[in-house]
This record gives sequence, structure tokens and C-alpha cells, in this order.
Amino acid sequence: MQVKICGITTIEDAIASVAAGADALGLVFYPASPRCVAIDRAVAIAEAVPPFVTLTGLFVNADAETVRDVLAQVPLNLLQFHGGEDADYCAQFLRPYIKALRMKDGLDVAGAMDEHPRARGFLLDAYRPGVPGGTGESFDWQRVPKHSGRPLVLAGGLNPDNVGRAIAVARPQAVDVSGGVELSPGRKDPQKVAAFIRAAKAGNSFFQSMECASE
Repeated sequence: MQVKICGITTIEDAIASVAAGADALGLVFYPASPRCVAIDRAVAIAEAVPPFVTLTGLFVNADAETVRDVLAQVPLNLLQFHGGEDADYCAQFLRPYIKALRMKDGLDVAGAMDEHPRARGFLLDAYRPGVPGGTGESFDWQRVPKHSGRPLVLAGGLNPDNVGRAIAVARPQAVDVSGGVELSPGRKDPQKVAAFIRAAKAGNSFFQSMECASE
């Protein structure tokens, strides 16, 4: 089981997360988020991240030039789109990407995935109107498709106490956490991060394949 720690805002949290066994780190480039990271800070974090850890950039309905500006300065391995971006928009940056799907009642998950044939995977997150992610809320894990044939990342309301149960029910290829391992928005609790990763690890490879695809 691969683990992504999202909402990294400091070098210290990045290093601690990697030391605890994180496979991927998420940098948020969405100005409305309390976990949004400035470009200069993102560059410093990227320089501190060792090889074979997938550095992911999260965007929400960003102007394409904004994404290109970030990519010109920050060596991201993977893009994560959390808004209403269509397949052509997501693919134009010539980087592996995953598309977040907010699990609104009645969402045709299979149909939504079909709309992004070039996505390398899908992040399934809780739905709250007007909030693109980071709600700290979970959804019914039984809704996660079991035989989609597409790599799935489970997110939304996960923490060290429930991630094992979530994995057992949803059977994703990876899990993503932010608020569930924080001291405050954007600052991680090293003990919670380590506990989360210990609870989640079971052996699989998702983010490593993303890293290889970006080289």
C-alpha cells in the first residue's frame, strides 16, 4: 500500500514524512487552501526530498499558465487536479496526472473515470458543496469500485485509527492523508504521520510507477 502525505508546507514535515516511509508528498498550489505553499517554499521542499519519492502538485481549476509557471520552477513528478478540469486540460502539461473525483451522491464513478482515459489514476475524496478537498470528512468506502481496472487513491477523513479499516473495505492501491495527521492546517504531527503509515502499509506499488513514468 502506497501512502501520500498531502499539504506539506515545511522542509521539516517533508523530511519527517519521508523518514516515516511516505511514498509521495503533496504540495498544494490552490490559493484558497490553508495549506497552499508559496513557490519559493515549494522549491526548497523539492530540493530536500530524496529520489524515488513522488513529489505531487495539487491544483484546482488553475489557469494553464499558472500550472506551467509552477512546473518551470518546481520539479514535480505528478500532477493532481481537484477541480472540473477536463481530459485535454489535464494532459496538456505532458506530466503524469491523477484526477480527483468528489464522491457526490449519485456520481457515476465509472463514467467519470472514462472521461479521463489518459489519467494515471483517480483520487476518490469526500464531497462537500463548494469545497474541492481537505474537508476532513469521509464517504461510504463501499462505493469504491472494486474492479475498475484503474489505479485508485483513497482520501477523505482518513487518520491512523481508521485507515486500516478503510483499506480493508475499499481495496485501493494508495491512500492520501492531510488533515488526519496534522497539528494545525499545514503542519504535520510526526507521530501521527508515522502511525498512519504503519497502519496503512501492506505492500503494493502505485506512486513508484508514477515516478518512473515521469522520467
